[in-house]
Amino acid sequence: MFKILIVDDEEIERKSMNVILSDAFSDLEIKEAKNGKTAVESARTFEPDLILMDIKMPGMNGLAAIEQIKNESQHPKFIMVTAYDTFAYAKQAIKLGAKDYILKPSKVSEITSTVGQVIDQIKKEKEADTKQAKQNLHFQKSKRVVETDMVTQLLFDHVHDVHIDMMMEMLEIKSTEQIFVFVVLLPEGLENQYPATVNRIKQAGNVWVGALYGRQFPVIVFRNQKKTFRAQATTLVHHTFKKNRDTIDQGWIVGIGNPYDSLDQVQKSYHEALIAMFDMDRLNQYRFYQDVPVGDNRCDHQFEKYRNHQFFDQVRLGEWDNIAQKFVSLIQCYEKEHTPLRNTQERILELIWMIARILDEMNIHVEWESIKLYSQTYQQFIEEIRLYLKRLKKRYHDYHHDLELDSIKQIKQYIIDHSNEDISLDFLADRAGLSTIYISKMFKEKLGINYIDFLTECRIEQAKTLIQDPEKSIKEIALDVGYHDPNYFSKVFKKSTGVSPMTYREKSLVNH
Repeated sequence: MFKILIVDDEEIERKSMNVILSDAFSDLEIKEAKNGKTAVESARTFEPDLILMDIKMPGMNGLAAIEQIKNESQHPKFIMVTAYDTFAYAKQAIKLGAKDYILKPSKVSEITSTVGQVIDQIKKEKEADTKQAKQNLHFQKSKRVVETDMVTQLLFDHVHDVHIDMMMEMLEIKSTEQIFVFVVLLPEGLENQYPATVNRIKQAGNVWVGALYGRQFPVIVFRNQKKTFRAQATTLVHHTFKKNRDTIDQGWIVGIGNPYDSLDQVQKSYHEALIAMFDMDRLNQYRFYQDVPVGDNRCDHQFEKYRNHQFFDQVRLGEWDNIAQKFVSLIQCYEKEHTPLRNTQERILELIWMIARILDEMNIHVEWESIKLYSQTYQQFIEEIRLYLKRLKKRYHDYHHDLELDSIKQIKQYIIDHSNEDISLDFLADRAGLSTIYISKMFKEKLGINYIDFLTECRIEQAKTLIQDPEKSIKEIALDVGYHDPNYFSKVFKKSTGVSPMTYREKSLVNH
């Protein structure tokens, strides 16, 4: 429904204009105002698309009414209606934004022609605004897909050349000297709180938020140098999760890794955040890796060596025999040191908890809390752990038994066929029934290229073909191949080919 407000102090003029417009146009909702003051009031409540405003009225005249309506941040179009055919009035009306004016008296055909042109213009602008709003929404969703995929790639060592600078510019991240990671474990049954939690985190900091894996998700934080690392991290956590001034909402667990000077070291901070999450005595809290106690004997140092990304990658890749060997070696070390069995069990349970968190990333859920230890001797404990790891091995292989090289080939072909769409690792994982991390790792190992670089190659190859058509704009080509930001597309294209899209087009046309 298109809304029109007719403003005139002469009732017969208002009624006549109402009849003319109602007869000429369908789907109109028309209201009338008898002076400038009532016009301003009606504009607030009626919110018209177009106002036909008489200039000469007692009290507040038409020009003053237009100015006040515009000052109140309303954006209707105006057509002036006047018996005063003077340049001064027309000039002032145009300055205030009037689209046209109608003289009194005018023929019906002149009135409908003038109003019709403005209605068409307004409708086109609305269509353009709706289209732009959809594109903006699509772009924001696309940015979020890129962001979660980027976090996955960075944290799990599957990136060799991911155009970090361009990604930071696209995602509106300010470059900083340091970065750190914190990991959030959502309370059981509150996985649906993830989107709202992401929004709160992004409001509070300069961050990239990763995808939800099981009940946990990682956050890469770009340091605010005006605050200390601990102050910034504490503020972020409390802004996102605080129940009141001093405590975190029930059930949330947050581990915070150390800050580092480059994205090359971001994995280390991530692994530290995972370690910091484990604290059997302090649930419903957040903890810094800096505060994790470290033992001073030889076995504790061996234990620390196991809490690193090589160990985590062994879990992700299912190297269970190596993992079992490390567990047995560590238990035997504590036995030789005459460490009380209960203390050793707590250390081993900490490693098992970390395994559970890593498997949770991969959508393999392990109820680590339900582990019951009945062993009374070190030898019994070793057998218990071997049996438990054997069960984890079976769970892992049952989950991945369908993944063969053909599955990766199918994923590759899907990317080739749909590279112009917003394909995310989450989407591919859903199609394959596997975890994003596993797909990303296996994609690189089986095909020798990471997922983001392969998708980029497909899009650029498609763009090279479309550029041959001189009728297509660079913006159209960017959208056609899957980029919602033409500037970002141009930078990626130049990085891949060595020249800008326009230069590539010029060279191609010359060669042909």
